[in-house]
Amino acid sequence: MTTPVRYAWMAWQASWVFTIRSAQLWAAPTMAGSELTRMAEEKQRAFTDGVFAASRAVLRGTRPDLVAHAALAPARRRVAANLRQLTRG
Repeated sequence: MTTPVRYAWMAWQASWVFTIRSAQLWAAPTMAGSELTRMAEEKQRAFTDGVFAASRAVLRGTRPDLVAHAALAPARRRVAANLRQLTRG
C-alpha cells in the first residue's frame, strides 16, 4: 500500500472505530467510566510509541516519509486491532 492509501485506510478505520464505540457508549452509558479510561490510555501508549519510533528513525538519518511511517505505525496497528475486535461481535 502506498503511504497516502495507508493514511486514508487508517482514517477510514478510525472513523468506524469511533462510530462503533460511540454507539456502544450510547447504548450502555454505565460502562463509560472504565471504558473511556482504557481507550484514553491506549491512545496515549500508541502516541508515545510513535514518538519514540520517529525519534529513533530521525537519529538514524531516515528519510522524512519513513519517519512519518514510523511515527504512525503504532496508531495504525492499534486502530486496526480495535476495528477487528469491534467487528468480530
